[in-house]
Amino acid sequence: MPRIVQGLGNHASPMKRRRYASFMRPCAASADESFLIEDHEPVYLSTWKTGGLAGKVAAARRELSDCRACPRDCGVDRLADQRGVCHTGRLAYVASAFPHFGEEDCLRGRQGSGTIFFSFCNLKCVFCQNWDISQRPAGREHTAEEIAALMLDLQDRGCHNINFVTPEHVAAEVVEAIALAIPAGLGLPIVYNTSAYDGLASLRLMDGLVDIYMPDFKFWDPQTARRLGRAIDYPGVARAAIAEMHRQVGDLRFGPDGLARRGVLVRHLVMPGLGEETAAILGWLADQLGPDTFVNIMGQYRPAHRVPDNERYVDIDRSPARSDIEAAFGAARKAGLWRFDGR
Repeated sequence: MPRIVQGLGNHASPMKRRRYASFMRPCAASADESFLIEDHEPVYLSTWKTGGLAGKVAAARRELSDCRACPRDCGVDRLADQRGVCHTGRLAYVASAFPHFGEEDCLRGRQGSGTIFFSFCNLKCVFCQNWDISQRPAGREHTAEEIAALMLDLQDRGCHNINFVTPEHVAAEVVEAIALAIPAGLGLPIVYNTSAYDGLASLRLMDGLVDIYMPDFKFWDPQTARRLGRAIDYPGVARAAIAEMHRQVGDLRFGPDGLARRGVLVRHLVMPGLGEETAAILGWLADQLGPDTFVNIMGQYRPAHRVPDNERYVDIDRSPARSDIEAAFGAARKAGLWRFDGR
């Protein structure tokens, strides 16, 4: 793992920052020139150059002292290593960090998306396919310096971006790590990959640090959210969070290489029997964010975690049918959406 050195020359050169834009895999949805960014550097570089990082780090640490990092509002003192719903104290658990080739084409390119998977989650989805890391202490605790070193290592391996997966409950630790990685030479866009169950204060900390938000808008009905995610307030929280993300970065835009540079990419997992909620979510995106919202309608749901052979969840104990997926795309097009992940 590379050591963080303030102002490390071989990382900090502009030529090396640009080198990571090579070996790209084009994204078909980027073809419209109105969504093209010719010359873009990660927004955090401007924040760093204007002296804005120190204030964000201080605010992040204050948030941990009476934890309001996410909508659970536990109020525990995580600076003293107290733990609430997310089971995370002062340090973030990292389950894994590697170049990921299963993300959207406009993120993975040819060299992969540099994913850092955090353990634990502030949701308790009964169907979670990653339950072995979202509901358990997978991996180990990492200091901010260690997370920053992971970021720089992924950059050195040629990844096209740094992709924080499930960061909602460790937003403060993410800010600390970014603040260390930037002066050490980080030059890749940051992807904030969430369940959309985000605290607004945490998202405002990310303003000026994150270029690409990737929320997964799961449920529309509060009772569905309570039953399947243990969070009755999820729909309202998700709407407010995604609106704030869009306020910060706008619609998804691409570089000439076809890779995402800045904006919001919304995921939605199609689930059996929840077609009306899918239609409501897609309609809200078109109405409130606009028809140019980039959406990945995902069909890979499969029963997992607490669902298989459980009579309480028999209604979602199957994969979606082809007709479910077609209905979701039909609802999206009817709402006016047209920019979809092409896989």
